[in-house]
Amino acid sequence: MAKYTIPLHTIATEFSLESITTPENYESILITTPELNRPGLALGGYYERFESARIQIIGSAETYFLRSLSEEDRATRLRALVNARPVAIIITSGLPVFEALEEACRTTGVPLLRSSEKTSPLMAAMIASLNVHLAPRITRHGVLVEVYGEGILILGDSGVGKSENAIELVKRGHRLIADDAVEIKRVSSKALVGSAPDLIRHYVELRGIGIVDIRRLFGMGAVKDTEKIDLVVKLEPWQEGKMYDRLGLEGETIEILGLKLPSLTIPVSPGRNLAIILEIAAMNNRQKRMGYNTAEEFNKHLLDQMNIQE
Repeated sequence: MAKYTIPLHTIATEFSLESITTPENYESILITTPELNRPGLALGGYYERFESARIQIIGSAETYFLRSLSEEDRATRLRALVNARPVAIIITSGLPVFEALEEACRTTGVPLLRSSEKTSPLMAAMIASLNVHLAPRITRHGVLVEVYGEGILILGDSGVGKSENAIELVKRGHRLIADDAVEIKRVSSKALVGSAPDLIRHYVELRGIGIVDIRRLFGMGAVKDTEKIDLVVKLEPWQEGKMYDRLGLEGETIEILGLKLPSLTIPVSPGRNLAIILEIAAMNNRQKRMGYNTAEEFNKHLLDQMNIQE
């Protein structure tokens, strides 16, 4: 699986980090991992498992520890940290920067930044952001819409009606995230998030009409930039003689980026109102996630009724 990176200066801009000292190649420094580190063990002299790819965070605890040392000892420990070549060092809580640290960073070319935010909130926000920026991803041909708060990824062959259904759902008050190409990122061990490529964001292609701008036609409330994928719906032309699930007991799933998502296969035929079907699918999927499965309840009542008759 491909590895993704993000420039350090992009993160610095996103979190309004102050540049204390930056090297000449600052613009080309890349972050490759969402993991951050507070270098308590490193400042104590333990570097055996030190990971230089992680941004090092120096907060109040590290600062008070360093203040408790003699000036010479403090300078030695800070030089050792910088000589381990971390990708960057961030001072939090607007704390003053030790002269020895600034000098070592300037000499070795390690970026030294500062934030006014406290350590824990900054780390939590930065890890969340990096998880999105560096997430494994793929692009799938399909449509992503938000229906009653559920992210539905609609797949199917070209011409099956994915875009038309997206428009109908938007007219019914739901929101479009992506049409034609859906960029899917695995942002955690349990969640996939979809978005549209920048070039086609908020646009839909309708055969016979062309490209339409959903945001301008229906307003800002009709579009959304990203959405978690909760359900995958595969549209296919109705095949005579094929057995389709009529009770909902089969529990079909599809695997995307190593995660299994609930999936439905819905046959398309003249006269079927697919927008209503997709609305029902969204509400039913939410019920299942909340612990109520209509199909299982119906099956249980059916079996109970059969037992009574026996």
